[in-house]
Amino acid sequence: MASRKLEPHPVHDAPAMSEQDGIRYLHFDSVWMQGAMQVSKPSHLVFEYTEQMMAWLLFLSPPKDKSIGILGLGAGALTRFCLRHTQSQVITVEWNPMVTAICQSYFRLGHHKRHSMIHDDAHEWVTDPLNHDSCAVLMVDLYDYTAQGPVCNSLLFYQGCRRVLGDLGIAVINLFGHHPSFHSNIRNINKAFANRVIMFPETEDGNRIVLAFTGPPLEIEEEVLAARAADVERRYGLPATKWIRALSGEPQTDGLLRF
Repeated sequence: MASRKLEPHPVHDAPAMSEQDGIRYLHFDSVWMQGAMQVSKPSHLVFEYTEQMMAWLLFLSPPKDKSIGILGLGAGALTRFCLRHTQSQVITVEWNPMVTAICQSYFRLGHHKRHSMIHDDAHEWVTDPLNHDSCAVLMVDLYDYTAQGPVCNSLLFYQGCRRVLGDLGIAVINLFGHHPSFHSNIRNINKAFANRVIMFPETEDGNRIVLAFTGPPLEIEEEVLAARAADVERRYGLPATKWIRALSGEPQTDGLLRF
């Protein structure tokens, strides 16, 4: 069977940079922004959806024995944040070397001993057995110049994400709630992760952040999760208390939240 490997469009996927009011933006040949950096504080997460992609911190500590995986570099926001605020190994997979080059020049993406920058098709990377069981966290933000439906969205892709996590981990996926591909993505994520999926409400920009779990079911007392959220806010400056209101729903009759 022929390979399904994709390549960036030589014109439309050529990145450009703009700057306004202290925020530097990455974009392609469209009106959609692909990422942003606060020039005075490069590790700050500018967009609400990128903050939400760190919501795995409610359930897992930054890994010591495995890596944090990031599929899609964008403007490097998640990579910068994880390198600044954790001691974990970070793997970033980006299919477009032009994006890496502009991030190195304008978005403070330096060389770091804990960071592996890999140029590959994310689908190929997650389905390669060499990468299975390598990450405890996998953040997936894969968009081309149209910035609408994810570039990788098949059941096979999400099954690959599940295998990258191994027996215990969390995948965090950025979807667009209003795009026609949303429901098929959710269906495939649910199949790959045995329906262990929770979602944020849609952001003002249309993003829907999905968390998908591997490992034993989580049963957490509401007070314990609230304390964890307060710790995440203190350590990382992220709005974690707001997250648990959005994600947890109502406790069961035994007072436990289940994920």
